[in-house]
Amino acid sequence: MTTAIVTDSTAYLTKAEREQYNIRMVPLSVVIKHETFEEEVNITTTNFYDKVRNENELPKTSQPPIGTFVTLFDELSKEYDEIVAIHLSSGISGTYQGALQAGEMVQGIDVYGFDSEISCAVQGFYVLKAAEMAKDGASAKEILEALEEMRKTMRAYFMVDDLAHLQRGGRLSAAQALIGGLLQVKPILHFENKVIVPFEKIRTRKRALKRVEDMLGEDSAKYDQLDAVVIHGNCENEAKEWMATLQDKFPNVNVKLSYFGPVIGTHLGEGSMGLGWVKK
Repeated sequence: MTTAIVTDSTAYLTKAEREQYNIRMVPLSVVIKHETFEEEVNITTTNFYDKVRNENELPKTSQPPIGTFVTLFDELSKEYDEIVAIHLSSGISGTYQGALQAGEMVQGIDVYGFDSEISCAVQGFYVLKAAEMAKDGASAKEILEALEEMRKTMRAYFMVDDLAHLQRGGRLSAAQALIGGLLQVKPILHFENKVIVPFEKIRTRKRALKRVEDMLGEDSAKYDQLDAVVIHGNCENEAKEWMATLQDKFPNVNVKLSYFGPVIGTHLGEGSMGLGWVKK
């Protein structure tokens, strides 16, 4: 069996990574002032933050049309027997469900979905693992079993400068955002049951980052090797400094750099910072 790997733009894989493993990417979109841009296709992350920095109105985001998936799956059916489609959490987007619906509409190929229950480069860890296995001839069933095993050690935490983005975009309840605003805190957020919720309420950005760093340290002591990623919302220099600190402090952790692109950046805002990791 030959297995194709499909994901969406919010995995924020580099073009080189996608080409190396022949990963197919379906873009989500952002709408800025009635103009629609496909993420990772016709708008860069830096350009996005520049465009929205002084806007009073948040951009809108939209999932890929089902027809886009159908067209891609039809094309893949000519070369592959199976597809594993790995997408951002179904709790914050309908992308995963759209892929499943498209899979039912296509003949000649079996489509298997994997809900990452998360997003960004942490979702990308799943995609890269799946793509490596597919390249080595693994079946969809074997890949899905491996991804479920990965899920057991996958961790991701992030903080935002302003909770209003998440609240206005409907990705965090008004009550949770209000609590954060009243206490003047920089809450650490994470995904739980596929949605974004506060993990801990911490008063300063510095302390929040240190708390996440300490949690990485706990897992680095528990496992031989970890893959980790620092994710930033257009604050690359700060992210690189943190990345260097983590690499020095935890030599058994392989740390790479990634970013919150336009779709996720719409909901988190500029200045956001995250850290994710998984057992290697």
